[in-house]
Amino acid sequence: MEKQAKRHWGDRRDGRWVKAPGLQTVMGYLMPKRTDCEVYLNDTIDATELMQYLERRNAEHPDYKTTLFHCAVTGMARMVRERPLMNRFIQGYRMYERNEISISFVVKRRFADGAEESLMVLKPGDADTLDSISQKIVGNVRETRKSEHSTGGIDELLDKFAALPRFVLIVAIRIIRWLDFWGINPKALTEGDPNYTTILTSNLGSIKCPAVYHHLNNYGTNSVMITIGTLHKEEVLMPNGTKQIRDLVDVGATLDERIADGFYFARSLKLIKHIFANPELLERPIGEPSGFEY
Repeated sequence: MEKQAKRHWGDRRDGRWVKAPGLQTVMGYLMPKRTDCEVYLNDTIDATELMQYLERRNAEHPDYKTTLFHCAVTGMARMVRERPLMNRFIQGYRMYERNEISISFVVKRRFADGAEESLMVLKPGDADTLDSISQKIVGNVRETRKSEHSTGGIDELLDKFAALPRFVLIVAIRIIRWLDFWGINPKALTEGDPNYTTILTSNLGSIKCPAVYHHLNNYGTNSVMITIGTLHKEEVLMPNGTKQIRDLVDVGATLDERIADGFYFARSLKLIKHIFANPELLERPIGEPSGFEY
């Protein structure tokens, strides 16, 4: 994933053109809008082993707290690295596979009504582990929350666009959408934009909110949206017939059904559950196979 292949005719700056099977190719023409092809997935993941792992880990390092969200982001990165179809998108009636993994999320500068939000993008590499990803998230969030206002990047660009007169903004957006269709948008418009990332995620558990459905966007290339709900305890009937109080977390996902089939999506979810049940995998580089047998 880190070594980009040589660019060929038909490739975009952010991905290489792949020849999709006939069904997926036709679907791209019949349903060209990403919002026409949304698949919704809601499930509950057992996070008991993961929370026990975090308790041990944080006890050993009391000055640095690793969170459920850090583990979830690392697990997503590992899943995408091992399940490459999850890193595909359709734009301009063609299917592409990204050159890198990217996970984006929104940071609230203060937990208060009216507080500004900032868009953040993380690009894990093959050598990254829970340690390095956690440090990147903490560092980026801390830097963002130092200021009450935009800290540059895509946020500053959006502020400038929003200040344009209405008729100018309408024309500008139409031009941007045309460039988006052909994959020739300037890098300044796509770098740091969550609409151009592999996974857009939202940690709703941080504000005590359940996982919800979140739509995809026709603009950009994002094909996977995942929300993470509140961690809670619940009595669960175990495979051996006993009942136990377990730590559970609800997740909601919206996916573009054109990039893969339901069987592939289901197996990708199984890998996430396997990672949560075996959190030591998070300490290994994401480029290293998990060894999970589907």
